[in-house]
Amino acid sequence: MNLERSSGILLHPTSFPSLDGIGDLGPQAFYWVDFLAAAKCSVWQILPLGPTGYGDSPYQSFSAFAGNPYLVSSTILLDEGYLTHEDLTDRPIFPESRIDYGKAIQWKLKILDRVYENFKNHPGNLESEFIEFKEKNQYWLSDYSLFMAIKDTQDGHSWLDWPERLRKRDQTELIDFSKKNAELIERHAFRQFLFFRQWLKLKQYANSKGITIVGDIPIFVSMDSSDVWSNPDLFYLDSEGHPTVVAGVPPDYFSPTGQLWGNPLYKWPEHEKTDFDWWVRRIKATLLTADLIRLDHFRGFNGYWEVPSGELTAIKGRWVEGAGSALLKKLKDELGDLPIIAEDLGEITQDVVDLRDSFGLPGMKILQFAFSDDARNLFLPHNYIQNCIAYTGTHDNDTAIGWYQTAPESEKDFARRYLMSNGEDIAWKMVRCVWSSVAVYAIAPLQDILQQGPEARMNFPGKAEGNWCYQFKPSDLTPELAFRIRELNTIFNRIPEINRIPIQRPIIKYMKP
Repeated sequence: MNLERSSGILLHPTSFPSLDGIGDLGPQAFYWVDFLAAAKCSVWQILPLGPTGYGDSPYQSFSAFAGNPYLVSSTILLDEGYLTHEDLTDRPIFPESRIDYGKAIQWKLKILDRVYENFKNHPGNLESEFIEFKEKNQYWLSDYSLFMAIKDTQDGHSWLDWPERLRKRDQTELIDFSKKNAELIERHAFRQFLFFRQWLKLKQYANSKGITIVGDIPIFVSMDSSDVWSNPDLFYLDSEGHPTVVAGVPPDYFSPTGQLWGNPLYKWPEHEKTDFDWWVRRIKATLLTADLIRLDHFRGFNGYWEVPSGELTAIKGRWVEGAGSALLKKLKDELGDLPIIAEDLGEITQDVVDLRDSFGLPGMKILQFAFSDDARNLFLPHNYIQNCIAYTGTHDNDTAIGWYQTAPESEKDFARRYLMSNGEDIAWKMVRCVWSSVAVYAIAPLQDILQQGPEARMNFPGKAEGNWCYQFKPSDLTPELAFRIRELNTIFNRIPEINRIPIQRPIIKYMKP
């Protein structure tokens, strides 16, 4: 994959300011794209776009194919006539800079239901669009809409707790349920139609401005997902649908008991029998919403930590060989050059490096990890290779300022000397350092661009509540900030040729006297 030297910002759409309590795909999203273009940033990195459940994590979704309906913009629907001003008169007052998910979700579902009712009464041009959408996406949409409809009738409980005949997908029972709940199923399909209709217009606008969108695929899927419920043969499950083994990370210096993620594990021999059909569909579906894909927990494709179900920690796990090479070869056959970034963080062994490099995939470098030892640290920019993506930090890290405030004094001292800083401007110094590196892409979370502290952190791994709530303020994106970023991109040659639009100076012609 040949990438052109560029820069970008990491920001999930939920973080946009919004009247509806959670960022959406409306005017603020388009303004964000305009801001990136003004700053001459050519990359916008996002988190997974799937529908979120308990905990609101984009990495625990009800589907690997569906979109998050909470991102649908009421403003666009109002402008298009699918909502009325009366539909929005009971809008609650939301916090300005933090997402209250419970309150926002209740309101968003109310809006979506009103749009659906308006559509039923006056379908107009949307009807043919909706029919076409259902036909094109039937391979995942039918199972997803049915799954979500059943979940609604079961008070939101996991499919593992559904009545046996629904849990085990008894066809007679599913047909009967579908007849009785046809409108509920249709409602969920319509929400997906609205999401993809708005997202694809936003993506088209971003691409027209020369901006590449980097999406994200979690390696594992949620146990409570339509993917596992509708494809039980592809996962290690018992006869009742419960996982026999689950995903995790082994004990290390930072966690003596490891990390127990609990996701079901892929039955790779079954995937190979189908020529990785589910994975090919998943990757292709994601490439409709993004131009490049960050493949999360890349080392798990080569070898993963398998923990027996029922264990309270990850201690009693074992390493099991994955199907990474065969899967990537199949994807390469289908796609040509692989538009994939390998999230190769953590304890990476040589075989994982070999897998990454054999397919020419760029890995990731995190500047926050660079100051824990000496000048040989591979996360220090002078040790980078060109084929990598450099970050100040990611969604799982504290902000640059938050990291600096809590880092050991030895790391802070090394960072100050390396960055030629007294510590007061540490966030911007780290941004500048990453931008100046040889890495083909330089990316920073918006929080670091805005020089925000730990209160703006997006996610704290292992912390059950309070994550994914960050929102910036409309006043944060100023012309002065865009100019400052643009200056960095100019100095460090991070403006791709396609975005080098010369200033058109007027040609003045003088008449002869």
